[in-house]
Formats: sequence, C-alpha cells, structure tokens
Amino acid sequence: MTVNPPQATREDTARARDRLRVHSARRHGRRWYLLWLLIGPGILAMLGENDGPSMVSYTTTGATYGLGFFLPFIVVTFAMAIVCQEMCMRVGAVTHRGYGRLVLQRFGPMWGWFAAGDLLFTNLVTLVAEFVVIRVGLAYFGLGPGIAAVLGVALAVFSLSGRRYRRWERIALGLAVFNGLFLAAALMAKPQWAEVGRSMVTFSPLPGGSVNTLLLLLASTIGATVTPWMVFFQQSASADKGLTSRDIRHGRLDTIIGGALAALFGCGAFIVGTTLAGHGAANIQGLAGAGFPDALERVSGGAVASVFALGLIEAGAVAILTISASTGYAAGECVGVTHSFNSSPGRARLFYGSNITVALIAAAIILIPGAPLLSIALNANALATVLLPVTLVFLIMLASDRQLMGKWANKPWTNRIAVAIVAFVSVCGAAYGIDSFLLATHLIGGGLDDTTAAEQASDPRPLGVAHRRHRTRRHGALQLLFRARWLAGPGSSLSRARAKPQRLRHRGIGRGLVQALI
Repeated sequence: MTVNPPQATREDTARARDRLRVHSARRHGRRWYLLWLLIGPGILAMLGENDGPSMVSYTTTGATYGLGFFLPFIVVTFAMAIVCQEMCMRVGAVTHRGYGRLVLQRFGPMWGWFAAGDLLFTNLVTLVAEFVVIRVGLAYFGLGPGIAAVLGVALAVFSLSGRRYRRWERIALGLAVFNGLFLAAALMAKPQWAEVGRSMVTFSPLPGGSVNTLLLLLASTIGATVTPWMVFFQQSASADKGLTSRDIRHGRLDTIIGGALAALFGCGAFIVGTTLAGHGAANIQGLAGAGFPDALERVSGGAVASVFALGLIEAGAVAILTISASTGYAAGECVGVTHSFNSSPGRARLFYGSNITVALIAAAIILIPGAPLLSIALNANALATVLLPVTLVFLIMLASDRQLMGKWANKPWTNRIAVAIVAFVSVCGAAYGIDSFLLATHLIGGGLDDTTAAEQASDPRPLGVAHRRHRTRRHGALQLLFRARWLAGPGSSLSRARAKPQRLRHRGIGRGLVQALI
C-alpha cells in the first residue's frame, strides 16, 4: 500500500522560503545580513514591553522620587528580563513549539488552560491600558478617544493583512524604532547628567515616603520589564519565525539588543519624569492635572511635551500588536489549531480572530462612560507582577527538561539565577498585595513621612482637612500626573491650562503628524 507524503501547506512554504534566505546568508558568510534575518522576536518582546503603562510607570516613578535608586533598578530589571526571555527563545528554537502548547503537553490540560486563562486576563487589562495611554497622547494634540480606539484596531488589522510572519514582524519593528522618542525627550529636557551618572553608580538616594506607594511603583517597575505575554510571545514567535538550535546564538544577541534598547529608552522616560520632581505637591495638581504631556509643557517646554506624547502613542501601538499576537498564539496552541502569521485567515481563523477580537474589546472598554480607566492603567503592570511567578516557574521547568531540550537545557547556574528572579518577583508582588489589602481593610494606616508630619503639625486647618491634603500629596504623582480632564469625566473640575502661542505650534505640528499617520 502506497502512503502519500503530506502536502506542504502555505505556512510550510512561507517558512521554507525564509529559511532558504538564512541558509544562503550563512553559507556565503554574510554576517550582518544573517543577523538582520534572524533578529525580531527578542527586540519586539522587549520594546513591546516598553509599552504605554510601562513608560507611564517609569515617568511616574521619576516624578515621585526623582533621580536615585529606581534609575539603575530599571537596568537591573531588564537584565532579569534578558535571562527569562533567553530561555523562551531557546525553548522555542529547540522544540519548534510555543509556550502554551508545551505547558499543555508536559503538565496536562488543567495547567495549560490555567496559563492561557492567566494570559488572557492580563492581556485584556494591559490592552485596555494601552488604549488609555494612546488616548493620553492623542488628547494632548486635541484628538478624541474615538480616534484612539479606531487607530489601535486599524493598526492591528493592517499588520495582519500581509499574511506572512516576516511582513508582520517588519511592520512592528518599524514602529518599535520610535520608542527612542523617550530618549530624545530626555535629551531635550536637559537633566543634570552628573546626577544621572551618580544615581546609576550608587543606587542613591533611596526612596522614602508612603510604603504602599513605594511597593506599587516597585511592582510596576518589575511588571514593566517581565510579563506573562512576553513569555508566550517570544517563544511562539521564535517557532513561527522558524528558528532552530543553530540560530540560538543570534537569538541570544537579538534578546540582548532588545533588552539594552528597552533599558535605555525606559531610563529616558524615567529621566523625563524627574524634571517634574522638583515641583512641590502644591504645584503638581496645577501643572499636571491634565496629564503628563501638559505637565511637561509647563515645566520643560512644548517640544519635549510633544515628543513625549508621540512616544506614548507609539508605545501603546506597538504593544497592541505584540500583546494581541501573544493572545492569538495562546488560543491556537491550547485549542490545537493552526496559529501562524504564515497561514491564511481561512486556515487560522482562531489565531486571526483572537488577534482582532481582543483589540476590539479593549477599544470598546475605553469608550464606556465612567469606566475606571485610571485605575486600570496604573495597576496593569502591578497585576502582571503578581501573576508572573507561575508563568516563570513553568518556563524554568521546560528549559531545564533534558528530555525535551537535550544539550540546550538550562545549566545549574542558569537555574540558580532564574529561581532567584522568581523569588524576587514573588516577594515584591506579595508584599504589594498584602500591604494593599491591609490598607483597604484599615488594619494599618498609610502613615506620614517626617516632612509631611511636621507640615501637618503646623497646618492651622482642622486635622481632617490637613490629612486629606497630605494624602493627595503622597499620591499626587501617581494619580494627578495622569488624570486628564477627559478621563475624569465631563463633570470634572480639572481644567487644561491655557497654552502659549509658541507651545500651540508644537501641538499643531504633532497633531499634523498623527493625522498623517491615520
């Protein structure tokens, strides 16, 4: 009986063509072209995680504490991210399977679906936050929330229209380049570079003030660098791209480049935030009630504010592409159907449908009147930190499985570093969760720092009024810096400061750029 060999699918043909280019470049010794062909998943995972909430988190931290501990801590967290993402790339290149599929096969359906459910929940919350941040950026140029929703969904649909992984990847990489706008904004803000260097070397001064605020920003900073969707995305994208064990060296370089760029641009956002730290709480509400770009316009000028606002739009847009893709990968892997950009929409209905549907849901949520968008945006990264340890534990187990990975399995020292990262993330997430619970149930008080207590003692007003004022001061940089008038609702008392003519010109130029993109 003759057995006919399986027919090559469109996905197989597309991936074979990409691999032929890789083979040709390697055979002819074209090193730079080979690197260009193999980079992508690592850079996109890292710069995709420099998303809207992450950059807002960095800027908020800078505005809250100024230069000090958190600036070098951002670099440390990206070093942690490189360790985690290198394992994702290696597992994807060796097994040619995504994270969700491997968890389902190695640990059973319960854990596979749990990982997918965890991802879907965090992705939806994060995507809502991405649309919120795009709203913030567009609002600075006078554009409404409807445009933010349409722009995000249209971008997701457009990126899928190429029906090739390579085309989708290059579109996303082209957008991700503009994450460098945050570094440009930092250079334009003209910080004290000697103080920046001193903070990077000494990790000082250490942060003080409210413990809950400190834990929130600590968890948000970690959640801004390592998240569940990154694990799903890079492993699945490495498999979809067709990476093999022979490409691991270039995959590592791809991840390191992405981590270095993301750390540099994240530090840029933090430095921009520090320009607001010198303004007392009495001025924060007046300067920043309409959002970060407006606060920066008053402090650093319209050019810095415009560049920063455009950076927020870019950060949210790239994250919509990568996070939606991770959702499609996870859905296809768990159900066991085709999940590749190299497949046609007719053959990979669930993959393409999940990509677009999750973006549509997030876009619809930001248009709901009265939706708690501020709370979602500020806590998206903290939520990722709380849910991340389970994802990392499974990743370590997969990367350490010698039956699965062979000689590419984790070395003992790699496991020790990875376990230390999981322990650190778990402690930070648990500490923030416990402290928030104790505050919510009034089992502990918020407390005042020494300066605030001294000021309160000299305040002639009743204690309740003074306490409310200082509670606003403690959380001013977390909330007032991000509460725009359109976000607070039509009845809000927040008002946009009247801009000077020269600042309006910067807004006009930025608005023209945005409209041209649309």
